[in-house]
Amino acid sequence: MQMRHALLPILVGMSAMSSIAEAAPRNQVVGTWRMVAAEIERDGKVVPAYGQRPSGMLIFAPDMHYVEVLTDGDLPRFASNLRGQGTDEENRTAMATSIGMFGSYTVDENGDFAGDRVEGSTFPNWVGSVRTQKDIRIVVNGDQMTNYFTRPDGTKITIIFERAK
Repeated sequence: MQMRHALLPILVGMSAMSSIAEAAPRNQVVGTWRMVAAEIERDGKVVPAYGQRPSGMLIFAPDMHYVEVLTDGDLPRFASNLRGQGTDEENRTAMATSIGMFGSYTVDENGDFAGDRVEGSTFPNWVGSVRTQKDIRIVVNGDQMTNYFTRPDGTKITIIFERAK
C-alpha cells in the first residue's frame, strides 16, 4: 500500500510531462543545414546567388537562436593573406559574394518558421531588423529546406539547403 502511494505522484508527474511534450509543436527548422544551391531573380533574369559552387551553413538551435554564413565557394583568396589588408577589389568581391548573420527566430503553432530578428550581420544595415514570413518563407520537406527571400527592392533569392548528416 505504501508503494502505491509513493508511485502515484511519480505517475501523475510523468503523465503531465508527456502531455506537455505532446502539446509542443515539432520545430521543423531546428538543426544544421548546408547550402546546396542559390539563385537570384532580378528583372526577369536568374543568376547564381553565390557563384557556381555555393558554400554555406545555416544552424537553427533548439534554444531559438540561429547562425548563417553563406559564401561563394570560388571566392579568390586575398593576396596579402591578411583579412584586414585586402585590396579594394578583394574587399568589394568578398562583401558582394558572402553574408554572415546571427540572431533569434520563432516558429508558429505548426513548428514552421515564423520569422527572425537579426542581432549581428556582416551587412550592418540588417542589424536589428525583424523579418517575417512576408520577407522570408522557409519550407522544409524532409531533409531539404528551401528559403524564399525577397529584398526590399523586389529581388527574389531562393536558397536550397540539405540537412547536414
